[in-house]
Amino acid sequence: MAIADRESVASSSRQTGSEVPVRRPRHLMDPNAPRPARDPGAEERSLTRVQQWVMSTLAVTTILHLSAGLVLAAIFVPESRTSARIGLNVIAGAFGVIAVVSALAIHRRRMVSWWLALGLVPTAVGLWLTFAR
Repeated sequence: MAIADRESVASSSRQTGSEVPVRRPRHLMDPNAPRPARDPGAEERSLTRVQQWVMSTLAVTTILHLSAGLVLAAIFVPESRTSARIGLNVIAGAFGVIAVVSALAIHRRRMVSWWLALGLVPTAVGLWLTFAR
């Protein structure tokens, strides 16, 4: 069989209705299903979001550790120094508010919101721990 005969047989078998889609190897680009275009803006927004959460978590936990240390200091102050015990707990609450404000600032939210009340939790817990014993 000559080369021309083989080509005519191959072309006639392709046209008979049994068309098989061409399967390309995975490492080659498929023109019928191109990859989505890269969106550097979306990647940047995603990275910025993660950075904001990491930074706010670190800031809040660091400041709240300071607040907890002040509450512990208030617990161990002698009972005769009631004003010092109350003062340390109030300062702990101020640092709690600062922790909430820093998280809101990092996330670019309004700094005056009802979330600031959450910052007063160290004062409430500290006063309870200090004077409930």
